[in-house]
Amino acid sequence: MDITIHTTTLPHDDPDTSLAFYRDALGFEVRSDVGRGKMRWITVGPAGQPGTSILLAPPAADPGITDDERRTIAEMMAKGTFGWILLATANLKSTFEQVQAAGAEVVQEPMDQPYGVRDCAFRDPAGNLVRIQEVR
Repeated sequence: MDITIHTTTLPHDDPDTSLAFYRDALGFEVRSDVGRGKMRWITVGPAGQPGTSILLAPPAADPGITDDERRTIAEMMAKGTFGWILLATANLKSTFEQVQAAGAEVVQEPMDQPYGVRDCAFRDPAGNLVRIQEVR
């Protein structure tokens, strides 16, 4: 079998601030931006990696989600417990400094973890946890 990861989804509650974070702070390219207002589906991804994308999507747009589920999703996003992603870089120090300088909320500065990786963490504007590991 030959399977790759093509796209993963993270929720957003403000498409413009989410777009600014992924485009400006992380340096991702915008691949598509569909919809209007807060109902926008934005696909971003690392330059030079056209086969890997993140879809930033309004979390409560699915018509099968109940009002109670919408409230739960909004509460989890506000607490930062709904979505997260793990990224990788060859130079964690430089990446951390660039993302921090762009104004991103720092959750954890670069550190060696007891399970053998060096990483840092930020929150995107929707509250999603963005961890960045150093590739060794």
